[in-house]
This record gives sequence, C-alpha cells and structure tokens, in this order.
Amino acid sequence: PRSWSLLTVASQETDGFRRFLRSAKHFNYTIKVLGGGETWEGGDYISPPGGGQKVRLLKSALEDIQEENKVILFVDSYDVIFSSGPKELLKKFQQAKHRVVFSAETLIWPDRHLEDKHPHVREGKRFLGAGGFIGYAPNLKKMVSDWSGADSDSDQLYFTKIYINPEKRKSINITLDSKCRLFQNLHGALDEVVLKFEDGRVRARNVLYDTLPVIIHGNGPTKLQINYLGNYIPNLWTFETGCTICNENLRPLSGLQSEYPVVVIGIFIQQPTPFVTVFFERLLNLKYPKNRIQLFIYNQESHHEPHVRTFLEYHESEYQGVKLIGPEEDIDPVTSRNIGFEMCRDNIDCEYFFSIDVDVVLKNEDTLRILIELNKPFIAPMMTKPGRLWTNFWGALSADGYYARSEDYVDIVQGHRVGLWNVPYVSHIFLIKADALRTDLKDPDLFESATLDPDMAFCSKVRNKGVFMFVTNMHTYGRVLSTENYQTNHLHNDLWQMFENPVEWEERYIHENYSKVLKDAFIETPCPDVYWFPVFTDVACKHLIEEMEHFGQWSGGGNVDNRIQGGYENVPTIDIHMNQIGYEKEWHKFLLDYVAPVTEQMYPGYYTRAQFDLAFVVRYKPDEQPALRPHHDASTFTINIALNQVGIDYQGGGCRFLRYNCSIKAPRRGWALMHPGRLTHYHEGLPTVEGVRYIVVSFVDP
Repeated sequence: PRSWSLLTVASQETDGFRRFLRSAKHFNYTIKVLGGGETWEGGDYISPPGGGQKVRLLKSALEDIQEENKVILFVDSYDVIFSSGPKELLKKFQQAKHRVVFSAETLIWPDRHLEDKHPHVREGKRFLGAGGFIGYAPNLKKMVSDWSGADSDSDQLYFTKIYINPEKRKSINITLDSKCRLFQNLHGALDEVVLKFEDGRVRARNVLYDTLPVIIHGNGPTKLQINYLGNYIPNLWTFETGCTICNENLRPLSGLQSEYPVVVIGIFIQQPTPFVTVFFERLLNLKYPKNRIQLFIYNQESHHEPHVRTFLEYHESEYQGVKLIGPEEDIDPVTSRNIGFEMCRDNIDCEYFFSIDVDVVLKNEDTLRILIELNKPFIAPMMTKPGRLWTNFWGALSADGYYARSEDYVDIVQGHRVGLWNVPYVSHIFLIKADALRTDLKDPDLFESATLDPDMAFCSKVRNKGVFMFVTNMHTYGRVLSTENYQTNHLHNDLWQMFENPVEWEERYIHENYSKVLKDAFIETPCPDVYWFPVFTDVACKHLIEEMEHFGQWSGGGNVDNRIQGGYENVPTIDIHMNQIGYEKEWHKFLLDYVAPVTEQMYPGYYTRAQFDLAFVVRYKPDEQPALRPHHDASTFTINIALNQVGIDYQGGGCRFLRYNCSIKAPRRGWALMHPGRLTHYHEGLPTVEGVRYIVVSFVDP
C-alpha cells in the first residue's frame, strides 16, 4: 500500500492507553485517536455487549478518506500492545491475500447460536474478534456503510453477522487471521502465548501455531495476562538492558523543599504489633520535609496507645497536621481507610496519599522520595520477610482471586529482574496520587466486596477502574514483621521477639559492634583468660532493667532459696531469675547465637551446649546488698553483662579476680565479661557506694 494509518478509540488517557501509546511510539506507528473527549457509551469494555460507539466513530472517520489504496488498521487501545512494527504488520497483511483481515478468537461471543454458521478453517481459530482488524479503506467503508446501531450495541455481533453471511464475506473480501500471525487475542488462548526474549527486545510467541503475532489484545477477562506481558513487551524489561521505563516520565524532586508535594501519610495499627516504637522512629527518619506531611493515624489497639501518645507528644508539632483515630472511637478498619483517603481528597494541597501498615519496617529513608519521583498514579515498594519468598505483592491471581505465582515472581523477589512491575495485588504499603483518588478511585466502597477480604477487594476495584498497580524493586525498601504470637503481657514485649522476628530483634537489641567481635577480634582481655566484648545495645540494657523492676519480685538475698535445686544458695545475691519472667527459652537462644561462638573462638577446643540452670539479673545497692564476697561460680564459664553506667547510674562496683589481683572497675554498659567459673577465677563483687548497679549473670554448662 502507498499509505496507511492506524485508528483506535479512546475517551480518556488511562494507564492502559499510555501503555498502548508507548508501544506504538516505540515502533514509530502514527496513531489517530477517535472519540477523544467523548464519554464512553459503548458499554463496559470488560463485559458484553457494547462497542457500537467504536463502529460509529470508525464510520465517520472513513468518510474523510478517499484514497483507494489506503490501508487502515483498527484496534482497541486500553488492553492492546504492539509487539512488532508496521513493516512486519503490512507484509503479513499482504500475505493474507484478502482485502480485510480480522483477528480470530478461540471462543464464540456474544451469540453462541451462530457457531455453525462460521466457515471451518483448516487449522487455527474460526471465530471473529472485533478488537482488531486491518483492511483497505474502500472495503472497510463498504463493511460499515449500513451501521445504524446504538452506541451500546455490540460491534462484535455486527461484524460477526457480516462475516457469516457468505455474500458479504465474499464481496467485502474478509478473512480471519486464524493462526495469529497479525493479531493475538488472549481470551481462551492463555496457554498458547509465551514471552520470547530476543536481542534487546521481547515479543509474544504463539506456541500452538508457532507464529509471532504483531498485536497482542487482552480481551475479555485477560486483563491480568496483558498486564503481565506488558511488563516486558516490546522492550520494557530485557535481559540486555534491564528496565527501560524506570527512567521515563519521572518527577524529579529537586529544588526547594518548601515546594515538595504535600503528602498525607496514613498509618494503620490494626493488631498488636512488635516494634511499634521503632516504626515511629523510622517514620521520623524519612527524608522528606515534615512541614509537607500530614499524618493520619488509625490505632485500633489500646495496647499501642502509649506508643502513639509518646510519639505525638514529642513530634506532632513538626508535621503540617495530624489526625488521630483511637480505639475508643470504635471505627472499623475499612471506614478508617476511607477517612484517610478523604483527608487527602478534601485537602486541595494534597498530592499523594502514602498508606503504611504498622507492621512495615521502612528501612530505606528515601522511600517516599523515590516513589514520588517514579511518577505513577499507584506504586508500591517491594517488601520482603527475611529468609522467605513472601512479599507484599502477588505476581498473578488464581481463578478465585487469591495468590498465584507468576513465572517471574521468584526472579523479581530475588532481584534477578529489577524494575517496575504492573501486578494484580499489593498490600501493606503504597503511594497513590490524589488525582486518582479524586477521579477513578473516588467511590466510597473501594474496600467492599461480598466475597473478598478488604485488601483484595480494594486491589480488584483499582484494577477494574483501569489504574495500574506498580510494584518496584529498584531499591531495597524494607521488610514486613511477623505479628503472629505477639504476646502483650510484659512491659517490653519486643524482648520476646527473638524467634518471630530475629532480624528486628537483633537490630534493636544486639550491640552495633558485636559483628566485629568474631570478624575483627574486637575483644579485650582485661585480666588473664577474662574476655570482654560488646553484646547488648543501650535499649536492651534499659529494657531488661525495666522489665525486672516491673516484675518486682526481687529475692531476699538470704541462703534459703526455693527457686533452685536443693533450695540452698551458698553465695546469695538480690536477684530475679530469667525463668521467673518467662525468658528462659529466649535466653538460651541468646547464649547459643551470640555467646557460644565467642566462647569457642576464645577457648579453642571447648564446645559449649550453652546449657544453663541459672541466669539472673542482680541488683547492687549501698543500703541493700552493695557487694559480693569472694566465690567460685557453679559453671564451666560465666557471662556477666553490665546493664547500666558507672559514674552516671552508680559509683563504685566492678569485679576483682583474686588469683591475679586484677580488677575491672569501669564496666561498660552492654559489654559482657566472659570468664571460667571454677578453680582459677576466684572472684568478688566490689562494693557499690552510691546509686543502683544492675548486671545480668549467666552460669553456662554447670
């Protein structure tokens, strides 16, 4: 053909339309868009019938075209992607040796009774699909000349009736692209289509007919599959280039912080959750001007009221505004999310809503800035759980709308494929443009569904409104906590999180220099065979002291002690045992994970099982028990950790090893002394003369 043009119908610029345009521009297609500015009357394009508006628009567009040899390609747009260029398309059209070629379907729709009237094909699909066709202008004109239907009538039915009429089929000269050489409709054909990675580009391949279709159409209920293919085709992500769209259409946040977009951050506390104080610390550390942030805090848990209160007491004034909904207001979680959205919708300055559940560990302080710069209507940072394939997104959905693993899921989670991914489900944390909340997502029932949980209902509504949910793994952003088995019956419940959330526990409670102890021998020897190394953070020390004082049942310091075997203590102290506060399992794990490796490095050839009968916190006070007479410990080796600071919390104190006449008088908070318990290391506790001194002592391998 001497000239040709591409027509499509679109009434608004959706994410799907932008995807269509990008793939078209990539191959240098020029597009004429019909119906821009018209509201869509052609029925809901996800369910039949409808589409008459497309025929009307096509008919009037064809009236202006006079050339005999002009070829017109007509395709849907929101759910269509180009997989190759015009040259290949026109060549394949010529090879079809017909004046009009329609896409073909596996399934007949919308009228099953017409099945027998369709001519049989030797190989391939025999039903017509109205979502894509190509033909010479005069023939197309002839085909739509008698259209007089309503906008909501079915274009599919109209074209089908022309095709199954032998006279019309012949006079207009129509055939179907039965083997998907030009058009691939996905409905009823999902098993036929795979991604084909070529050099620096990606296209779809039909494995049933071994063809490479030029145009891919996610018709009917295959929106999720076209989204999946559209993450790659034609070049969005390739093995050679990685992600190519990650640097397109960005919104760089340079310039004055006073001009940063206003963000409402919604924080949702819906169940007892560990490390809530840490959550607020991380929120404070977000690199984003606080006077451009409004906080919406929904807390359903009275257990967390003190945490929220403390945070607001110190920091509320730094933010542009704060709205708090507490447990006493008795507002259900779904309503709270709508109120959060409203807070952004109603504020003319609000440009984004950033939703974060309190079990999110936001490690990356740049998260909010990164997400805003990516400039998508809806975007979520990928969050993981340590040592698991779990993330806050699903790559695919099962038939009943639950989790299914997409082919690329593991590669994305493990960072082998990095980029922006249009996925069917995200949770826990996402950024959404206020524009989207005020238009496509303005309904008050976004979280409601007869069958689905609120989070799944929300994602399904967002998808059905044509808003793409992107997840990005271009950086590491953080993790999600495990909230199972979180007990709230202690003062500092996070201390008990060693098993459920070991990574968070270690970050909170193990000294930042502990890792150097084994790696760089970051260890001191203040006395012969006495080793001194950092193990607890200040927070760990503070929490252990407060936990013990909160429990409050200190022993009397006498020789009679019913807590131990035999009931008699030769060298009594005023103390509380770990098993009295239910901490013995955790303490054993602490010894195994953090003490045993140091022991085995410092005393080569000795392998500890980290067994202990006794682990306890001791309190020394001038007017109570200030010191401890010389003694041996009932242990192979002993661990003794200082929990507070000499010179600040108390005066005096320390430990003296008599055989070596060697004293450690300035114990450091959080540092452990490790020494043999018997024979050589006869020792005494030096008197505390002022204040209160706390230590934690553990007799290992008695």
